[in-house]
Amino acid sequence: MSPSMALMLLILVLGIVGKSNIVAGAAGILLVLQVTNMQGLFPVLQARGLEIGLIFLVISVLVPFASGKVTWGEIGRSFVTVPGLIALVSGALATYMNGQGLDLLQRVPSLMIGLVVGSIIGVLFFGGIPVGPLMAGGIAAALLAVGQWLK
Repeated sequence: MSPSMALMLLILVLGIVGKSNIVAGAAGILLVLQVTNMQGLFPVLQARGLEIGLIFLVISVLVPFASGKVTWGEIGRSFVTVPGLIALVSGALATYMNGQGLDLLQRVPSLMIGLVVGSIIGVLFFGGIPVGPLMAGGIAAALLAVGQWLK
């Protein structure tokens, strides 16, 4: 068994133990691609996988709008209430941090293991929900920037 295959197997097990179907599923798919000798897809997945995943994420968020479950009045009120304005600022901040997380993970891909293990700890001990490595990477980037600033 190659070291990369062993690592994917470890991530698969951690995903299962941590009850993170997304992490386990991703590792399982990559393992299948390795076993079936289809690693030629890796560059495509690395280059476009995030975009494809984000398309599906945005689709799921937009479904209430497309189905008419959210009215124009509700949309308008969300921009003039304190919770709505907080949501607007939070969305902008989260998006910025996700971008910082993506940049960090592209520069230092080895941090992904720590993010996955940390996510599993959050699920097991704190009842968290693993929504993805980008926000965790964004938080890590922010903490690393604070650490650099303090030096």
